[in-house]
Amino acid sequence: MPYITVGKENSGTIDLYYEDQGSGEPVVLIHGWPLSGASWEKQVPVLLDAGYRVVTYDRRGFGRSGRPSSGYDYDTFAEDLHRVMTKLNLKNASLVGFSMGGGEVARYIGSYGSRRVKSVAFISAIPPFLLKTDDNPAGVDGAVFDGIRQAIVEDRPKFLAQFFHDFYNVDLLGNHLISDQAVQLSWTVAAGASAIATLACVSAWLTDFRDDLPAIRVPALVVHGDSDRIVPLAASGKLTHELLEDSRLVVVEGGPHGLNWTHAAQLNRALLDFLETGPAQKKPDTIRAAARGRHG
Repeated sequence: MPYITVGKENSGTIDLYYEDQGSGEPVVLIHGWPLSGASWEKQVPVLLDAGYRVVTYDRRGFGRSGRPSSGYDYDTFAEDLHRVMTKLNLKNASLVGFSMGGGEVARYIGSYGSRRVKSVAFISAIPPFLLKTDDNPAGVDGAVFDGIRQAIVEDRPKFLAQFFHDFYNVDLLGNHLISDQAVQLSWTVAAGASAIATLACVSAWLTDFRDDLPAIRVPALVVHGDSDRIVPLAASGKLTHELLEDSRLVVVEGGPHGLNWTHAAQLNRALLDFLETGPAQKKPDTIRAAARGRHG
């Protein structure tokens, strides 16, 4: 299996598992918490069929990557992504970040620039700044994150079960747009992640990306569900769209946080159209995508 070494802790190396498939312009898919690169299974085949080189990797602490005791902050995550980009010599790449992965996209360009990047996409992503503060009234109250940390410490498997219920809006979309088995698969992947990483990443969610986003001068796509219970649209996607110089916002009606599964067809259409044409849209405009059929 292919790995990229990004550091060392005591006697062992810190290695990131990655998959590099296809040919053509590269698309780098950066997964969300607490999953792995395998969570892109409904996007990878579509991108390959469209003629793209598709790169996925598992964030440190998750999937098949190394599990160090530290480094769960966005400066380190961005450095990890930088090592992936340089090791694979990716150029003219599109970076696609889902949820927590959107933070890597923002911090990577804020720190390393866009020399290797053609475009970016934020899917159900956490930028610009999730925490509610005096200058960020649309954010989420800090007590919510305190509760998440406490629940993880007390009973991580139990917490993850409820988390994925809200991740996919199972009460509304279960057995229609997502099966019980698919939800269980996500739980299994998440339960197998590092307990240390799972907890530490909650603090990373509170990173302020408002100074990183203005550095993004390449075309950007923002896709977010208007029924996202994990990362509310008003606190994230809408604000990210407003802060980006050249962006397109796609709001998926009825879309939960995990819309890359429940509304995969809509997301894939939006992503392919963007990769082929760029934003092609004035900044204030919004495209609303209604749910269609079993798979969106």
